[in-house]
Amino acid sequence: EQAVAVAGGIIGGILLFVLLGTTAYLLLKKFCRLFSYEKLINPVKTTNANAIFQDQANSETHLKSTRSRSVPFIIPPTLHGRDWIHLTNEEQVQQDRDPCMTPQSGPRSSFHSLAGAYVVGTINPDLYKFPEDKSETDFPDGSIGRLWFSIEYEQESERLLVSLIKVRKLQPPADSCSPFVKIYLLPDERSYLQSKTKRKTLNPQFDENFVFQVSSKMLLQRTLKFLVYHVDKQKKHHLLGQVIFPLKNEALTEDNKLVIWRDLEKENLEPPSEHGDIQFSLSYNDYLGRLTVVVLRARGLKLQEESPAVGVYVKVSLMNHNKFIKSKKTAALLGTPNPVYNETFSFKADQTELDTASLSLSVLQSNKREKTLLLGRVVVGPFMYTRGRELEHWNEMISKPKELVKRWHALCHST
Repeated sequence: EQAVAVAGGIIGGILLFVLLGTTAYLLLKKFCRLFSYEKLINPVKTTNANAIFQDQANSETHLKSTRSRSVPFIIPPTLHGRDWIHLTNEEQVQQDRDPCMTPQSGPRSSFHSLAGAYVVGTINPDLYKFPEDKSETDFPDGSIGRLWFSIEYEQESERLLVSLIKVRKLQPPADSCSPFVKIYLLPDERSYLQSKTKRKTLNPQFDENFVFQVSSKMLLQRTLKFLVYHVDKQKKHHLLGQVIFPLKNEALTEDNKLVIWRDLEKENLEPPSEHGDIQFSLSYNDYLGRLTVVVLRARGLKLQEESPAVGVYVKVSLMNHNKFIKSKKTAALLGTPNPVYNETFSFKADQTELDTASLSLSVLQSNKREKTLLLGRVVVGPFMYTRGRELEHWNEMISKPKELVKRWHALCHST
């Protein structure tokens, strides 16, 4: 009986030992699963808030030499149960997580969240900036001011809506400036709409709306003209500058309100020549071998009143040794002595040909009988063909490659 009792005690002790060992193993396994995030390939030690800010400052100092300041990208503590593999250039990618692992839930204080977070990368804020509007900061040399306005056309009521927004950096003849603006819808130069006068400012803010009644058929043949004046103490008006804006190149609809700015230009106060004047720009691109002509406008044309006017247009011809090479024409505008075109033409011309090439600009008027009448003509080119202002314009174009050189020229009636 004693032997049986001893054997039973030994067996009971063994079973108790096995039970305790199994329980300890299961508890240890469960404990390891709860803290398995410590078994990452490249473990990241939890730091306090001060350590994070210190690391961030060190990181910014290191990046300043190679790129602009970056914003740290931080993994929140609720995602720390996920696996992250370190790649080159401090980038990281997320692996598939163990379905048995669940992030801890429950409220966390802001300090706790910050202390448990760690930086996995940076974001460069320069990549997400909107383009900077430089229209109010970048003014060309010799600028006399810049004007902002908007236009919109109502098809049903046939109304052109013009909003005068503002003018910046006016150059008045005196210390003080009290500006206002007159708005014309050319070719009608007898009637205009006028803004209010802004007292003692070089940067007036108008925000005024104006309405012109014009049919949709005639709209694209009209041109807006803004004249900016200054009123002195004796109530005299002084013209500071103008903006000429043809409507033919704009897609005007009720759903398309265009906000536009233009630099002010000085008005040509000299009286027009006998047959009128024409203004155009020249530019030569020596790299592309391209000669560019921008026909801007004409003034003081002597229209043939005995013939019913259908349109006035400009023909631009490239010549070489007085041999015709190519010609291009502007759109025909209804008979007006002051047409505005703003049309650009390009011609292929090798740099070696500039000493023998020339440009002929002819202003022509057509009528219903399909006859074409020459109103005036001007030729610009090298010393072989021209003198005076025409030669100066050509030489300035060559001396300033890729720049638009603008000038007025008197028309002559020789054929």
